[in-house]
Amino acid sequence: MIVARIRSLVAYAWIIVYTGIVGPPAMLVTMLTGRVHHLLVLGVFAAKVARILLGIRLQVEHREHVDGSRPTVYCINHRSHVDAVAQEVIFPRCPLLRVLHKAEMGKLPVLGPAMKMAGFVPVHRDDRERAFEAVDLAAARLREGYSFLLAPEGTRNSDAGLLPFKKGAFVMAIKAQVPVVPVAIIGADRAMPKGQLYVLPGEVTVRFGEPVPTAGMTLDDRDTLSERVRAAMLALLAEG
Repeated sequence: MIVARIRSLVAYAWIIVYTGIVGPPAMLVTMLTGRVHHLLVLGVFAAKVARILLGIRLQVEHREHVDGSRPTVYCINHRSHVDAVAQEVIFPRCPLLRVLHKAEMGKLPVLGPAMKMAGFVPVHRDDRERAFEAVDLAAARLREGYSFLLAPEGTRNSDAGLLPFKKGAFVMAIKAQVPVVPVAIIGADRAMPKGQLYVLPGEVTVRFGEPVPTAGMTLDDRDTLSERVRAAMLALLAEG
């Protein structure tokens, strides 16, 4: 336990120092050139080093369902901050990956502005109108060829199973007529349960399911799509 706390402090210090040193010049390059890919590469690198410092080992199953040649919505279950490893796994095969995230993250120094520059979309969960605007923006970017990673539960779940899904993920997928890939993350809640500030070393599995198509669907089918993706995620989680 003491070792885990020390490793966590080291990992947190790494993120803070790295972000403070690398972030500002990287954002300056973006402002001067309009390019953002390096921001994502640097961010994923920082997260990977932090994961290694924390002692989190990754196991990836059915990676073939990650297809960077098509825009896709990737839906993950959300039980821990460690779930962020999904971006590390998906990004190398899908460099146009962006994240739909809670708006509060935009207030973080350096990281918040960098996410905005990179094209991540914030969701104001307590403002229904602005939440709809975020979904419309994400759908437009999907039509432009980008993919999105998000948690349809909307918040971290401290219990087994899945919380009720928000509809935004499925509305944007249908509007853009892109597939939804269910993703199960197993072990992240053991590494860092909700409310715990330090991370325990261990293995985290990221398991991808088969894409669920939306071609021909209308917004009236959003509940059906949500139920299909939810059932697929529960099946992936049940594999253990």
